Amino acid sequence: MAVQATSQIRNIVLAAHSGAGKTTLADAMYFKTGAVNRRGRVDDKTSLSDYEPEEQDRGSSVQMAILPCEWRDHKINVLDTPGYPDFRGDMLSAMRVADAAVLVISAPSGIEVGSIQAWQAAEDAGLPRVIVINKLDRPETDFDEVVSTIQDAWGRNCVPIQSPEGSGEGLSGIADLLVGEVADMAEDLVESIAESNDDLMMMYLEGEELSADDLREGLKSAIASGTIIPIFAMAADSEIGIEQFMDAVVDLLPAPSDDLPEGATEDTPAHLIFKTSADPFVGKVSYVRVYAAPLMPNSQLVTGAKGDSERIAQVYSAVGKELNVVDMAVRGDIAAVTKLQEASTYDTLCSRDNMVELAGAELPAPIFALAVSPESQADLDKMASSLTRITEEDPTLRLERNAETGELVLHGLGDIHVEMAIQRIARKFEVALTTSLPKIAYRETIMANADVDYKHKKQSGGSGQYGHVLMRVAPAGADGEITFSSSVVGGNVPREYIPSVEKGVRNAASQGVLAGFPVVGIDVELYDGSSHSVDSSGVAFEIAGSMGFKQAMRDARPQLLEPVLKVDVMVPDETAGDVMGDLNRKRARISGMEPLGNGFTIVKAEAPISTMQRYAADLRSLTQARGSFSVEVDHYEAVPAQDTDRVIAQYAEENRR
Repeated sequence: MAVQATSQIRNIVLAAHSGAGKTTLADAMYFKTGAVNRRGRVDDKTSLSDYEPEEQDRGSSVQMAILPCEWRDHKINVLDTPGYPDFRGDMLSAMRVADAAVLVISAPSGIEVGSIQAWQAAEDAGLPRVIVINKLDRPETDFDEVVSTIQDAWGRNCVPIQSPEGSGEGLSGIADLLVGEVADMAEDLVESIAESNDDLMMMYLEGEELSADDLREGLKSAIASGTIIPIFAMAADSEIGIEQFMDAVVDLLPAPSDDLPEGATEDTPAHLIFKTSADPFVGKVSYVRVYAAPLMPNSQLVTGAKGDSERIAQVYSAVGKELNVVDMAVRGDIAAVTKLQEASTYDTLCSRDNMVELAGAELPAPIFALAVSPESQADLDKMASSLTRITEEDPTLRLERNAETGELVLHGLGDIHVEMAIQRIARKFEVALTTSLPKIAYRETIMANADVDYKHKKQSGGSGQYGHVLMRVAPAGADGEITFSSSVVGGNVPREYIPSVEKGVRNAASQGVLAGFPVVGIDVELYDGSSHSVDSSGVAFEIAGSMGFKQAMRDARPQLLEPVLKVDVMVPDETAGDVMGDLNRKRARISGMEPLGNGFTIVKAEAPISTMQRYAADLRSLTQARGSFSVEVDHYEAVPAQDTDRVIAQYAEENRR
């Protein structure tokens, strides 16, 4: 079907905790359209949505996939997103371009950490939300109990508009409360809809019967405004409730807005790239949402603020990994283009005559990192381009060259996230990389004051070298810098040589006296010295400043500093004690706890990075993969005495290799 009207489009993002059944729902919806004869299944590795080998091996999504479902003369663009926290960047990208969020809750499991993250992300994105309680065909599931849990966690405006007929293996169908098939619940629903609309409330209070059309329009308006968050009943794997849900998407969820982005016009293009895929055969595939004039083949566009020219040869509709050529994509639709040269994720494709810049998604900060290096010379030649392409594909991956350690470091949202990126590089680009935990960027400072009298004197025939400095050093705090001042009077150190002394001090501060780490937090004062009329020079005073500074550091109780992280850990209430105990063993300081009121608690702490490099795996084990956390480097603190000698010995050994 060639969709020509924005009003015929629905863009929905499926979001949930991993294992709730999002992908099963997406596959079942596509199957119900009649586009395929056999439904894709995750367990059989035939899912249209989970098509990457890594997804098939894991049995869960690791990236966003798009399944456009044609239903009742409408196009439902289903954005199936990963539920695993390591891959939530794709969920956030999908929410940026969706018009409604479908939060899938597993009936046997209830609200889980991924559900909470999805709820918050949808709320932050300002999206209308609906909830699907899935897997109601599983034994001992209780729809009413899950509804009660949802309402306790997310509010009484979460209202069931369906009810299961039967339960567990006896589930036979889904009742639609809008037509009053379950009297008590239907009355509650009618009252909720009436409360969301002044006109309907007046009719309701006056005893006037509200028609099905009145209720449907009232509910649609209430969903769009967030006044009501409807709850659907479903068993996606048994294909119970699928068609009713698709009808509801068409009837109740909003079409893309008619409002144009700032600066755009109906006659000029504005297309946001929200995902990039690196395909070894097709090349770069860019997925776009159309916000203004249609996306047309054989068109010449530019990348917003960058101004790079890009040619659109053909326009495609993506069905999982398949790309089907279409004539165009109208406003509100989602499409794909290939082989863009410069454009990347969150760039805007527009016309040079009318430059438009659309905002991307706010992505979470990385929490895990691995240092990467090539296995062979052949891998070295291709390493840079493959890493660049994989970070284009996933903007939550970040690549950096650490200037202090010299390592190339790949950062991501968890250990599985980064390790899977390495696997994809090997599969897609045939580049083998070795990995290790990154070296920690320690610092060095001093804990006491010290004075030094250092004379650099060298005679080797002809003119010699002479530089004499008297300096004092004082601690300036772990977060301080190296400051240099001079109080020399009388010209004992000629004015022209004082900058050379400072240069020597700063050069020496680049490598400390304990293990060669950068030095911070020292105030240096040059207060006296002497010179020689023939042998003194800038070089001589630079050497004197450098060697004098190192000697002063040795005399001032040098101290190793380590980076300390600010950590927020969201965990189920029943595991909070175990998590805090583990953090204490990691030398963390617990600064507080914040109950969320939905069975989860946020534990706040500060912990040294040296104990937290593998925390993603540790937390997964402690919480049965139900916890999540965020970190940021906050400050530096002194390394405990019992660990200092070990760190110094470790780095001395590495420098000998």
